[in-house]
Amino acid sequence: MPHELRLVSFYDPQQKREFQFLTNNFRLAAKTIAAIYKDRWAVELFFKALKQNLKIKTFVGTSPTAVKTQVWTALITMLMLCLMQLKSRWGWSMSNLVALLRMNLFTHRDLWAWLDNPFAVPPDPPGPEQVIMAF
Repeated sequence: MPHELRLVSFYDPQQKREFQFLTNNFRLAAKTIAAIYKDRWAVELFFKALKQNLKIKTFVGTSPTAVKTQVWTALITMLMLCLMQLKSRWGWSMSNLVALLRMNLFTHRDLWAWLDNPFAVPPDPPGPEQVIMAF
């Protein structure tokens, strides 16, 4: 390796486990390096959830604006799904909620009622109004 590296060890008392990180940053404290890696792991878990639940395989565009737009759209979608999951009395898992929403996209029903009783028979759509022509 042409560059000097530093091995940082950090003991997490919550998990009762030692973590080791390889870094080229010699200025930051070991606790700071560990916090950075912990935050980075949270970002990785977020992208994993996006890929699994929203079926995002790749980014549509490569420009910074296109990537930001897709990430923001996915974030808003995930927040809406989490809100639905929290407000529902059904006890949805995220994957089941996404799958059943996908299957019911073109069914007209009250979303909040559906969340609490997803297997109820959908209401009959209103019939077309009869046009009365004056003669």
